[in-house]
Amino acid sequence: MPELGVNIDHVATIREARKIDYPNPVEAALLCQRSGADSIVCHLREDRRHIQDRDLRELKKAIKVKLNLEMAMSEEIVNIALRVKPDQITLVPEKRRELTTEGGLDVLARAKRIKSVLKKMKKRNIKVSLFIDPDKRQIKAAMESGVGMIELHTGCYANARNKKEKKREFELLRASAEFAKRIGLSVFAGHGLNYKNTAPLRKIKEIEEYNIGHSIIARSVFVGLGKAVKEMKALVT
Repeated sequence: MPELGVNIDHVATIREARKIDYPNPVEAALLCQRSGADSIVCHLREDRRHIQDRDLRELKKAIKVKLNLEMAMSEEIVNIALRVKPDQITLVPEKRRELTTEGGLDVLARAKRIKSVLKKMKKRNIKVSLFIDPDKRQIKAAMESGVGMIELHTGCYANARNKKEKKREFELLRASAEFAKRIGLSVFAGHGLNYKNTAPLRKIKEIEEYNIGHSIIARSVFVGLGKAVKEMKALVT
């Protein structure tokens, strides 16, 4: 049964817009947990545009489900992860001026750094996933780096402009997931998924977990966070 990871970054985005102390992303995480989320995802960005260091520390103490920290491979963020010890980290590319993560990690180009981070995380019993594009070369490189799991970037599928383009991106995701599973990797998926485009991905049986944030937080404005999580959970399972 596929699992749902809920990204609570945008709760912190609302808070940081006013630089005040609410809404609290930890409270949001606990509500998501009660509403059926299998994991909580947050991204501690280098520019601290939403999640702050204290949020990460408090999330680690407060939640009972898996805590998945999305992060760049900068020395500062790596050291924070080693201290806080989330259950899992997901290594992602990060650019200061991007609105959100724009694509997958280039494992081929960053193999040496990835292996270095992986070695440090293994010593602290922190699982490592790589956020990568649905590209067999990148998937093979991920396996060779020593990680046991990947998250396929679904942005191109989510942003497809017409049925033909969406079908092409869907088939690319399917082939990539099948290949990754065949070579021994656990397969997750995320980025740009919403209440309309997520259900079709259930046909790809290799996907074990969906990590979704923005659309759930946006939906919660109208129906409440608990209901928004329950609705998405029903779609992925």
